Amino acid sequence: MIGRLASFRIHDDRGRVVLRDGLIFCFFMRRSHGEIAAGVWRALQAYRRAIPSDALAWYVKPDGEWDPLEEEGWEFVREEILETPWPTGSEVRLQESPVEVCAYSMEYSGKWLDAPAWKGDGEAVSAVAFTLPTEYLQTHGPGQVRALALEMAAELPLSFGYVSLSFISPGGLRNPARKALQELCSRYPGLDVYNLRPTARSIGTRARGAYWHTFLGQPLLGQLGGMESLRERLSSSISLETLDGERLCLCLGEWPLLGDEQPDDETEPYRALARVLEPHLYEERHPWLIDEVFERRWLRRFLRSGEKSREVL
Repeated sequence: MIGRLASFRIHDDRGRVVLRDGLIFCFFMRRSHGEIAAGVWRALQAYRRAIPSDALAWYVKPDGEWDPLEEEGWEFVREEILETPWPTGSEVRLQESPVEVCAYSMEYSGKWLDAPAWKGDGEAVSAVAFTLPTEYLQTHGPGQVRALALEMAAELPLSFGYVSLSFISPGGLRNPARKALQELCSRYPGLDVYNLRPTARSIGTRARGAYWHTFLGQPLLGQLGGMESLRERLSSSISLETLDGERLCLCLGEWPLLGDEQPDDETEPYRALARVLEPHLYEERHPWLIDEVFERRWLRRFLRSGEKSREVL
């Protein structure tokens, strides 16, 4: 399996990496910032224990400028997560480099859902994402990736979350990345494409898709009929693990899906889960991927036959 994992770097005209392969851990919570701040901080500490001590080296200040993430920077991050008062939202972005895409990053968008900006909006959520290099999976194996995901998920009252191989692009796609992405998507349909903040503004309690590790919480899990209903509708190749707080982790195989060339028995769990999730699948309110048609087809790629999905991506 190790030799089949993706490895690529897309550069801009100045030679900087704007898109690369990696792993993403992403969680959406229909909760206000004040309810989840301590859990987000603990999840960040779990992530930091799993990565090199200098992997997160830069942070974004309130004025939008990057600063080195030294002692003063970490104090700012702690205060931004744990002490941001109502009704101001909490926005944190940490990266390995301020000028190009590297393997390690953390993004958090925390909202006070009862604040004037969001009150009455049933679509906005708080969300957090962490990324790792693909090499982490190769070096430590899928068991350790799963253990880290479960450790972070234990701190977060998620409605939906996932772990997946991914096209890494903190803060959203840059133009050179968009140009390369259509071809890459056709080669690697198992990789996620994400943009945390716009998705968090409108995903509500819906699902974003079927992923290697898919986390379901309330109210989404209840809308799907609960664990027993899912067990009856999904094949035995998908493992289901109950978590505290009426939540569930579904694992779609020992290793994550990569490309369309993998055997049907490796792609079928993704298609089976996508069919179950279909009534509750999310569609981006403001398309940001390539265009609206491509984006909708990408998000629903596991609902199409293998031949058809190759045609449209």
